[in-house]
Amino acid sequence: MTPITLEELKDLALQSKADLWSAAQGAGRDVKIYLHWSAGHYGQFFNDYHINIDEDGSLYCSTTNLATAKSHTYKRNTGAVGIALSCCYNATPRNLGSEPPTEKQIEAMAQVVAVLCKALDLTVDIFRVMTHAEAADNLDGLNPGYEDNGYPDGKYGPAHSCERWDLWFFPGVSKGEGGDVLRGKAIWYQQNGVC
Repeated sequence: MTPITLEELKDLALQSKADLWSAAQGAGRDVKIYLHWSAGHYGQFFNDYHINIDEDGSLYCSTTNLATAKSHTYKRNTGAVGIALSCCYNATPRNLGSEPPTEKQIEAMAQVVAVLCKALDLTVDIFRVMTHAEAADNLDGLNPGYEDNGYPDGKYGPAHSCERWDLWFFPGVSKGEGGDVLRGKAIWYQQNGVC
């Protein structure tokens, strides 16, 4: 795991852009960005994600090419970038536990989204930037075959079960609003020249 700055992330995204778009178009869609928490401890990083964000907002990268498929989002990993907050150990849908997402992590995630979307020519919207909860509830309509595993209408997120509820909410944000808040912050960072 390598520490990385936003400027270095921008350069990595630009270097990975052609490969990411080729992989995504091969899957019949645009490049996607999926937002997670690791369900681990602060300071604990996982190779399942391209970018890990620690408690203090510092960034760590697990690859030298963002087009490398990582196993972060079920049936959605090709041509996609996975970002995770290192937090939420022992969290439940009712209690984020003793290591909830920090304000610094949330702001860093929004900045990462802003940088990646700009570098990869992506609009910051639910069709290209989703929380794991939104992807599991199939809010973009992609439905990559979830019903094959017993999920009717391709939905297995918090609106339909107790699975895959990453960033459905976080401190100060109501259930179901996490993705909208993160996308809104990313747009603000783009409009205010952070990336």
